[in-house]
Amino acid sequence: MNASLQALMEAGNGFLEQGFYVLLRVGPIVGFMPAIGERVVPVRVKLVLALCFVVASLPVVGVAALQVAQASGFMATVVLETTVGLFVGLSLRFLVIILQTAGSMAAQATSLAQLFAGAAAEPMPAIGHFLVISGLAFAMIMGLPLKVLELIVTSYHAFPMANGLNIGLLAEWGGKLVAKCFALAFTLAAPFLVMSLLYNLTLGVINRAMPQLMVAFVGAPVITAGGLVFLFLFSTLIISIWWHSVEQFLFRPEMFAQ
Repeated sequence: MNASLQALMEAGNGFLEQGFYVLLRVGPIVGFMPAIGERVVPVRVKLVLALCFVVASLPVVGVAALQVAQASGFMATVVLETTVGLFVGLSLRFLVIILQTAGSMAAQATSLAQLFAGAAAEPMPAIGHFLVISGLAFAMIMGLPLKVLELIVTSYHAFPMANGLNIGLLAEWGGKLVAKCFALAFTLAAPFLVMSLLYNLTLGVINRAMPQLMVAFVGAPVITAGGLVFLFLFSTLIISIWWHSVEQFLFRPEMFAQ
């Protein structure tokens, strides 16, 4: 009886140790990932979800993680695994920033930037808040947690435990990722920017032809209504293009920033 209990305790201790080393990487990823990592989600909920991700990842990476961690040292493993988790988690967070940036561009272009600006945990225009909430809801419907779980398992092939990090390569890839995200945000907001350009050109022509007419008062309702109509027409297309980019990142992160 005592021998069986001791064997069970040793197996449990090994399982907990494996889970701890996996949690070092999974924790930051879950803390920054879209939907689950938002500020409105309580920390306790994030912790429970992170533990669920750890349990789901353990059968694939648990034993190998423990062996590598024991061979390379405790502190080195803690630092490297936490760094990798933060890098992957922040990369996922940039996917949400795409929608926030696109919404801010569209709101500035259509004079809707101050409408309900404080509705979200992170202050943003109403268009940005609408796009972010819609995108996150659509991502959860399409199975984002399972795809992030696949990304976590894949990250152990791209960044093996205690194998060191090429800081220069990570910095280069991070710069390309930021540039790609900003370019995609500009692309998503392009219909609103084009409409704003045509609107301002039209106002300039009218102002030159009729200097005494207060074109700003005449054109303000037009640009506001046009922004709402464009949001109704293009929001579905914007979310679909964004989700396609999210899937591309989750399946092939190294190809997304090319």
